[in-house]
Amino acid sequence: MLTFFIRCGLILLSWSTIFLLPKKSFLKFLPVTIFSTVVLLVEDMIGRTYKLWKVKGGKRGATKNALTFIFGPFFVANLWTFHFTYGRFWVYTIFNLLFDLVFAYPLHYFLDKLGLYKLKKVKPIFLFYTAFTYSMLNYGFQLFLDKNFIIKEKDHK
Repeated sequence: MLTFFIRCGLILLSWSTIFLLPKKSFLKFLPVTIFSTVVLLVEDMIGRTYKLWKVKGGKRGATKNALTFIFGPFFVANLWTFHFTYGRFWVYTIFNLLFDLVFAYPLHYFLDKLGLYKLKKVKPIFLFYTAFTYSMLNYGFQLFLDKNFIIKEKDHK
C-alpha cells in the first residue's frame, strides 16, 4: 500500500508542475523528452531481460514502477532541465552530473530501503553512468533537432 501512495505521489507531484512550464518550452523540448522516454523504456526491457534488478511484486510491480518513474518524475524533470539549461552546455552537464550522482547513490538507497527495487547484477555506479550518458545523448538529439528541423524566424522573412 505504501508503494501505491509513493507511485501516485511521484506522478501527481511531478505533473502538477507542468502548468508552470511555458508552452513554448514544453513544445520545443517535448520531442527530446519523448526520445529519452523511449530510450529509458528500452533500458527497462533490457534490465528485466537480463535480470539487472529485482522489483517487489514481480512483473506487474516492475511495470508499475517503471511507468511511474519514466512517465512521472523523469519525463517532467527532463522538460524542466532543458527549459533551464539548454543552450548552456556546461550548466546542463554540471546539473546532470550532480542530479545523476544523487539519483545513483542517496536516492537509489532510499528507494531500495522502501522496497521499490533492488539492484542485482549492477552497482549504483551503473545507474550514474547510464543516466549521464543518456543526458549527453539527449542534448545531442536536441541540438540535432534544432539544426535540422526548427525553422528560424529569419527563414520566414
